[in-house]
Amino acid sequence: MITLEQVRQRAEADAKTYGYYLNPNQDFLKDLLEGLKRNEERYGYPSCPCRLASGNFDFDRDIICPCDYRDPDVQEFGACYCALYVRKDVFEGKTPLQPVPERRPLEKQVRAYETVSVSAEKKAETATATARTPSAVKQKLWYCKQCGYVVFREEPPYICPICKAKREMFAEITISMSMQG
Repeated sequence: MITLEQVRQRAEADAKTYGYYLNPNQDFLKDLLEGLKRNEERYGYPSCPCRLASGNFDFDRDIICPCDYRDPDVQEFGACYCALYVRKDVFEGKTPLQPVPERRPLEKQVRAYETVSVSAEKKAETATATARTPSAVKQKLWYCKQCGYVVFREEPPYICPICKAKREMFAEITISMSMQG
């Protein structure tokens, strides 16, 4: 079981790595960290505390904290969607914290809602039927043309977590096999 202090340390280390700060409001920050802890205990991964997770890792991959949208949100608005991570000027109170519009594509939000509602219905019917629900995610292999980072997911990330290249710098890797007899 992960502790709240471990969640805090992980978030602080990640913020420091990328030059961000954690939200300066300690009560608000504690609520966010508790949400991350609860989601990690519930799903096995720390999905964003401000978004609905489906419980399906492949569906939720883009909202595992730090989410795919954090870096562009912090750059554009001074904070990530849930305001866990903030820029220095926001941390120091020089720039007011403002609401950040949802950047997650609507189809992914809808899929999470559908998965949760379908899962709840199936739980009512039988517990085993939920486990056999086929995944609708079509995974692709993407690589960053700038640094070579490779990721297996539905879509390329908004920003490369290694070199900070934009989404446009990712290309899909296709693998073909031929058999000769």
